[in-house]
Amino acid sequence: MASKKASARASARSSSRPSATGPAVRIRRVYDTPEPDDGTRVLVDRVWPRGLAKADAHLDEWTKDAAPSTELRRWYGHDPDRFPEFTRRYHAELADPDRRAAVDHLRTLAAAGPLTLLTAVKDLDHGHVQVLAEAIRGHG
Repeated sequence: MASKKASARASARSSSRPSATGPAVRIRRVYDTPEPDDGTRVLVDRVWPRGLAKADAHLDEWTKDAAPSTELRRWYGHDPDRFPEFTRRYHAELADPDRRAAVDHLRTLAAAGPLTLLTAVKDLDHGHVQVLAEAIRGHG
């Protein structure tokens, strides 16, 4: 039970509300229970989350092209000390035409209403979804 509470706190802390600076983009773990205000729920991981049946995911889309490359993900290894360099490298990857198109698609979804980016990453503060959410908002 403690891990669910910690996950809920992390999700609440990392969620975004609508603002004058960009569209409403929330960040949540794919394992969290869906909420009515999630809006469009999009998985943005390159690989399918472990232990999660597709029928239980409650997502609208799986946008793999928005995720970091396998090579970058493996290099990063979710080491918070590498996050600044990971962010720089991921921004460079997001300039790739396929990834740029994926980000543009996510921007379109966010402009139409609330968008929730879903990931299996445990540390939401140091995950690729933070960088991706900023790119969708136009800050990255």
